[in-house]
Amino acid sequence: MKITDVEAMVLDTGADYGDSAAGGESHGVRFVCLLKITTDEGVVGWSEIETQPHVGKAVVDAPSGGQIGFESLRTALVGEDPFQRERLWLKMQRYLAYYGRHGVGMHMISGADLALWDIAGKALGLPVWRLLGAKHRDRVKAYASTLFRPNPDDMRRAVAGYVASGFRAVKFGWGCFGRDLSLDIALVKAAREEAGPDIDLMVDPGWYGTSPEDPFRPRSIREWIALARALEELDVLWLEDFLCPDNVAGYAQVAEQTTTLLIAAGEQYEGIAEFERLALEGKVHVLQPDLSRCGGLTVGKQIADLAMRRQIHCAPHAWLSDILKAAAVHLNAYLMQSLYLEYNVSSAPVLRNLCAEHIQMKDGWVYVPGGAGLGVSVNEDIVRKHRVQ
Repeated sequence: MKITDVEAMVLDTGADYGDSAAGGESHGVRFVCLLKITTDEGVVGWSEIETQPHVGKAVVDAPSGGQIGFESLRTALVGEDPFQRERLWLKMQRYLAYYGRHGVGMHMISGADLALWDIAGKALGLPVWRLLGAKHRDRVKAYASTLFRPNPDDMRRAVAGYVASGFRAVKFGWGCFGRDLSLDIALVKAAREEAGPDIDLMVDPGWYGTSPEDPFRPRSIREWIALARALEELDVLWLEDFLCPDNVAGYAQVAEQTTTLLIAAGEQYEGIAEFERLALEGKVHVLQPDLSRCGGLTVGKQIADLAMRRQIHCAPHAWLSDILKAAAVHLNAYLMQSLYLEYNVSSAPVLRNLCAEHIQMKDGWVYVPGGAGLGVSVNEDIVRKHRVQ
């Protein structure tokens, strides 16, 4: 079997991300990046990548200049055996070495790696968890992943809605959170009052602003420690990704001040070395690799093994459609100890309907797919309808 084509696609979901100040559900990402790898035996692998899609497509399509280190992803893969994932991972890294070892280059390598795992599973008639080598569970707990609402009343209504739909955990993030300590605490307090003691709550402040008028969110480490202590009193499960990724020492400072609150980070980190540093120097309790950015399942498995050796948690970040969600479910099945699957509840129909088979939540759980590869197939009618590049 040989790879015959690597195709990057940009889909338009039809609306901008959305402002949580409106009090409702976010629309979600405006543009989506898909990657399709085709073989000469008709087996096709798919992935989606949470990156800047137009830039990602350029990484795949760039014309060859005949110089290793400056090449495109397509040049690295066409003509290769898709089963040689480890060798191809190293080849992709070297073909993009001068410009793509980090950032969007690594994001597209991650997407290609996911598609290669999908191809291998489909060709062998096996689910990806079989290829990973372990299945410790048939189902994974899911949390509703959403944005903070602008006031306590809207927070209560949001929690009530997610609990009524079956979720036993909710993560609120970004939006209006992270500027006013008293408001931050009031929002989480309202969520806890509505949720009661049996629903897990997580907080994902984000480390930068979401509007052009205010791209910065300055808050000192002392203030983050104060917030962490307040969140502990409200029985929050984890505090996520609240510092610039470069500030690994800052994560350690906050982690050392917590007792029950878990410190989580990793969605913007890449490669096993960065996650080793995050675990050892940053002392985080939950590693959160995004499989479409960290290096794919090849690196995700290494991160999961690291977490298991260190006896800390690994909870993959997965805030796109059912393609990325499916990959995260397979890694959760592989983990000896699984916390949660991130379940995107944004309203964009494209994100909800991109796959013919839905990764459905029932009574707070998502069941591990048993189909070949990732266990989901892309609805190509949706792709044709929304593709812009």
